[in-house]
Amino acid sequence: MRITQQPAYILHARPYRETSLLLECLTRDYGRLGMVARGVRGERGRRRRAQLEPFQRLAVDFTQRGELATLAGSEVVDTGPVLSGNSSLAGLYLNELVVRLTARQDAQPALFDAYAATLVRLASGAATAWTLRRFERDLLTLIGYALPLQTETDGETPLQPAQWYRYDVGQGASRVPALTPQAVRGADLLALATDTPPDAAGLAALRRLMREVIRYHLGGSELRAWRVLAPLRGGPPARTP
Repeated sequence: MRITQQPAYILHARPYRETSLLLECLTRDYGRLGMVARGVRGERGRRRRAQLEPFQRLAVDFTQRGELATLAGSEVVDTGPVLSGNSSLAGLYLNELVVRLTARQDAQPALFDAYAATLVRLASGAATAWTLRRFERDLLTLIGYALPLQTETDGETPLQPAQWYRYDVGQGASRVPALTPQAVRGADLLALATDTPPDAAGLAALRRLMREVIRYHLGGSELRAWRVLAPLRGGPPARTP
Protein backbone atom coordinates (compact mmCIF):
# COMPACT_ATOMS: atom_id res chain seq x y z
CA MET A 1 0.00 0.00 0.00
CA ARG A 2 1.42 3.37 -1.04
CA ILE A 3 0.30 6.54 0.70
CA THR A 4 1.09 10.00 -0.66
CA GLN A 5 1.10 13.51 0.83
CA GLN A 6 0.19 12.38 4.32
CA PRO A 7 0.51 15.12 6.99
CA ALA A 8 3.07 14.04 9.57
CA TYR A 9 5.47 15.07 12.32
CA ILE A 10 8.71 13.33 13.26
CA LEU A 11 8.63 12.30 16.91
CA HIS A 12 11.94 10.45 17.15
CA ALA A 13 14.77 9.26 14.92
CA ARG A 14 17.63 6.84 15.50
CA PRO A 15 20.30 5.27 13.30
CA TYR A 16 19.22 2.19 11.42
CA ARG A 17 21.72 0.01 9.64
CA GLU A 18 24.56 1.86 7.87
CA THR A 19 22.91 4.79 6.12
CA SER A 20 19.30 4.86 7.25
CA LEU A 21 17.14 6.21 10.06
CA LEU A 22 14.31 4.55 11.91
CA LEU A 23 11.65 7.18 12.47
CA GLU A 24 8.67 7.37 14.75
CA CYS A 25 6.13 9.54 12.97
CA LEU A 26 2.77 10.91 14.01
CA THR A 27 0.54 10.96 10.94
CA ARG A 28 -2.90 12.47 10.69
CA ASP A 29 -4.76 9.54 9.16
CA TYR A 30 -2.66 6.49 10.12
CA GLY A 31 -1.61 7.29 13.67
CA ARG A 32 1.91 6.65 14.91
CA LEU A 33 4.06 4.79 12.42
CA GLY A 34 7.51 3.29 12.50
CA MET A 35 9.13 4.32 9.24
CA VAL A 36 12.51 3.55 7.64
CA ALA A 37 14.20 6.47 5.86
CA ARG A 38 16.82 4.89 3.65
CA GLY A 39 20.09 6.52 2.61
CA VAL A 40 19.70 9.72 4.61
CA ARG A 41 22.74 9.47 6.88
CA GLY A 42 25.43 9.82 4.24
CA GLU A 43 26.71 13.00 2.60
CA ARG A 44 24.28 12.61 -0.30
CA GLY A 45 21.34 12.36 2.07
CA ARG A 46 22.07 15.52 4.04
CA ARG A 47 19.33 17.58 2.39
CA ARG A 48 16.74 14.85 2.87
CA ARG A 49 17.83 14.36 6.48
CA ALA A 50 17.32 18.09 7.21
CA GLN A 51 13.65 17.64 6.36
CA LEU A 52 13.27 15.01 9.07
CA GLU A 53 13.68 17.25 12.09
CA PRO A 54 11.12 17.36 14.91
CA PHE A 55 8.35 19.99 15.05
CA GLN A 56 8.20 20.56 11.27
CA ARG A 57 4.94 19.72 9.57
CA LEU A 58 5.64 17.40 6.67
CA ALA A 59 3.84 15.79 3.79
CA VAL A 60 5.23 12.27 3.48
CA ASP A 61 4.93 9.51 0.90
CA PHE A 62 5.44 5.97 2.16
CA THR A 63 4.73 2.34 1.51
CA GLN A 64 3.29 0.22 4.28
CA ARG A 65 4.12 -3.46 4.52
CA GLY A 66 3.85 -5.10 7.89
CA GLU A 67 4.82 -3.19 11.01
CA LEU A 68 7.36 -0.82 9.44
CA ALA A 69 6.69 1.60 6.62
CA THR A 70 9.31 2.81 4.14
CA LEU A 71 9.62 6.52 3.50
CA ALA A 72 9.44 7.25 -0.21
CA GLY A 73 9.52 11.04 -0.07
CA SER A 74 8.96 14.03 2.18
CA GLU A 75 8.57 17.76 1.93
CA VAL A 76 8.29 20.46 4.55
CA VAL A 77 4.82 21.97 4.46
CA ASP A 78 5.43 24.31 7.38
CA THR A 79 8.70 24.77 9.24
CA GLY A 80 6.47 25.00 12.29
CA PRO A 81 6.64 27.10 15.42
CA VAL A 82 10.13 27.92 16.64
CA LEU A 83 10.76 26.19 19.93
CA SER A 84 13.75 27.18 22.03
CA GLY A 85 14.86 26.85 25.62
CA ASN A 86 12.17 25.48 27.91
CA SER A 87 9.66 25.20 25.08
CA SER A 88 12.05 23.00 23.09
CA LEU A 89 12.48 20.66 26.06
CA ALA A 90 8.72 20.61 26.51
CA GLY A 91 8.33 19.69 22.83
CA LEU A 92 10.69 16.75 23.24
CA TYR A 93 8.60 15.68 26.24
CA LEU A 94 5.48 15.73 24.06
CA ASN A 95 7.22 13.52 21.54
CA GLU A 96 8.29 10.94 24.08
CA LEU A 97 4.84 10.96 25.67
CA VAL A 98 3.17 10.21 22.33
CA VAL A 99 5.68 7.47 21.47
CA ARG A 100 5.33 5.77 24.85
CA LEU A 101 1.56 5.98 25.28
CA THR A 102 0.14 5.43 21.80
CA ALA A 103 -0.05 2.25 19.77
CA ARG A 104 1.31 2.12 16.26
CA GLN A 105 -1.16 2.26 13.38
CA ASP A 106 -3.99 3.56 15.56
CA ALA A 107 -5.49 6.44 13.59
CA GLN A 108 -6.03 9.51 15.79
CA PRO A 109 -6.74 12.63 13.71
CA ALA A 110 -7.81 14.53 16.84
CA LEU A 111 -4.49 13.69 18.50
CA PHE A 112 -2.62 14.99 15.47
CA ASP A 113 -4.53 18.26 15.72
CA ALA A 114 -4.00 18.50 19.50
CA TYR A 115 -0.26 17.92 19.05
CA ALA A 116 -0.01 20.62 16.37
CA ALA A 117 -1.98 23.10 18.49
CA THR A 118 0.24 22.38 21.51
CA LEU A 119 3.39 23.16 19.53
CA VAL A 120 1.88 26.51 18.58
CA ARG A 121 1.03 27.28 22.22
CA LEU A 122 4.54 26.42 23.37
CA ALA A 123 6.09 28.65 20.73
CA SER A 124 3.73 31.52 21.49
CA GLY A 125 5.00 31.82 25.06
CA ALA A 126 1.95 30.26 26.73
CA ALA A 127 2.62 28.92 30.23
CA THR A 128 4.57 25.73 29.67
CA ALA A 129 3.24 23.80 32.67
CA TRP A 130 -0.40 24.46 31.89
CA THR A 131 0.12 23.72 28.19
CA LEU A 132 1.58 20.32 29.04
CA ARG A 133 -1.17 19.45 31.51
CA ARG A 134 -3.79 20.22 28.85
CA PHE A 135 -2.07 17.99 26.31
CA GLU A 136 -1.64 15.14 28.82
CA ARG A 137 -5.34 15.34 29.65
CA ASP A 138 -6.38 15.35 25.99
CA LEU A 139 -3.98 12.56 25.02
CA LEU A 140 -5.27 10.29 27.80
CA THR A 141 -8.85 11.00 26.74
CA LEU A 142 -8.17 10.23 23.08
CA ILE A 143 -6.46 6.91 23.76
CA GLY A 144 -9.25 5.73 26.03
CA TYR A 145 -7.96 6.67 29.49
CA ALA A 146 -10.08 9.74 30.20
CA LEU A 147 -9.83 11.00 33.78
CA PRO A 148 -13.07 11.52 35.74
CA LEU A 149 -12.37 14.99 37.07
CA GLN A 150 -15.76 16.34 38.11
CA THR A 151 -17.27 13.65 40.34
CA GLU A 152 -16.14 11.46 43.23
CA THR A 153 -15.51 7.71 42.92
CA ASP A 154 -19.23 6.93 42.87
CA GLY A 155 -19.50 8.80 39.58
CA GLU A 156 -22.35 10.94 40.87
CA THR A 157 -21.24 13.17 43.75
CA PRO A 158 -19.86 16.45 42.34
CA LEU A 159 -16.40 17.49 43.46
CA GLN A 160 -16.31 20.42 45.85
CA PRO A 161 -13.75 23.15 45.08
CA ALA A 162 -12.71 23.60 48.72
CA GLN A 163 -12.47 19.87 49.47
CA TRP A 164 -9.24 17.87 49.32
CA TYR A 165 -9.06 14.60 47.39
CA ARG A 166 -6.78 11.64 46.84
CA TYR A 167 -6.90 10.62 43.20
CA ASP A 168 -6.69 6.88 42.50
CA VAL A 169 -6.05 6.12 38.83
CA GLY A 170 -8.34 3.12 38.86
CA GLN A 171 -11.20 4.67 40.81
CA GLY A 172 -11.07 8.46 40.75
CA ALA A 173 -11.20 11.10 43.46
CA SER A 174 -12.04 10.29 47.09
CA ARG A 175 -12.20 12.75 49.98
CA VAL A 176 -9.26 13.01 52.37
CA PRO A 177 -8.27 15.43 55.15
CA ALA A 178 -6.40 18.58 54.20
CA LEU A 179 -2.61 18.20 53.93
CA THR A 180 -2.85 14.47 53.22
CA PRO A 181 0.25 13.52 51.18
CA GLN A 182 -0.39 13.71 47.42
CA ALA A 183 -3.81 15.29 48.02
CA VAL A 184 -5.19 17.71 45.46
CA ARG A 185 -7.87 20.36 45.82
CA GLY A 186 -11.20 19.87 44.16
CA ALA A 187 -10.75 23.30 42.59
CA ASP A 188 -7.64 22.10 40.77
CA LEU A 189 -9.26 18.94 39.41
CA LEU A 190 -12.20 21.03 38.23
CA ALA A 191 -9.80 23.53 36.64
CA LEU A 192 -8.28 20.75 34.55
CA ALA A 193 -11.74 19.47 33.63
CA THR A 194 -12.98 22.88 32.53
CA ASP A 195 -9.75 24.04 30.87
CA THR A 196 -9.29 26.87 33.36
CA PRO A 197 -5.70 27.63 34.45
CA PRO A 198 -5.23 27.03 38.20
CA ASP A 199 -2.88 28.94 40.48
CA ALA A 200 0.76 28.00 41.03
CA ALA A 201 -0.03 25.55 43.84
CA GLY A 202 -2.67 23.92 41.68
CA LEU A 203 -0.25 23.54 38.77
CA ALA A 204 2.24 21.81 41.04
CA ALA A 205 -0.43 19.45 42.35
CA LEU A 206 -1.64 18.64 38.85
CA ARG A 207 1.91 17.95 37.70
CA ARG A 208 2.30 15.38 40.49
CA LEU A 209 -1.08 13.89 39.71
CA MET A 210 -0.45 13.56 35.97
CA ARG A 211 2.92 11.96 36.57
CA GLU A 212 1.25 9.37 38.77
CA VAL A 213 -1.38 8.71 36.10
CA ILE A 214 1.16 8.45 33.28
CA ARG A 215 3.42 6.21 35.34
CA TYR A 216 0.44 3.93 35.96
CA HIS A 217 -0.28 3.61 32.24
CA LEU A 218 3.41 2.94 31.55
CA GLY A 219 3.29 -0.03 33.91
CA GLY A 220 5.27 1.75 36.61
CA SER A 221 8.12 2.96 34.39
CA GLU A 222 9.12 6.59 33.86
CA LEU A 223 9.79 8.92 30.98
CA ARG A 224 13.38 9.94 30.26
CA ALA A 225 12.17 13.48 29.65
CA TRP A 226 11.16 13.82 33.31
CA ARG A 227 14.84 13.82 34.27
CA VAL A 228 15.59 16.45 31.62
CA LEU A 229 12.72 18.66 32.78
CA ALA A 230 13.49 18.32 36.50
CA PRO A 231 15.83 21.36 36.73
CA LEU A 232 13.13 23.60 35.25
CA ARG A 233 11.00 23.23 38.37
CA GLY A 234 13.08 25.88 40.03
CA GLY A 235 11.89 28.56 37.58
CA PRO A 236 8.82 30.79 37.75
CA PRO A 237 5.67 28.78 38.53
CA ALA A 238 3.88 29.65 35.29
CA ARG A 239 6.76 28.31 33.25
CA THR A 240 7.39 25.10 35.19
CA PRO A 241 6.71 21.94 33.16
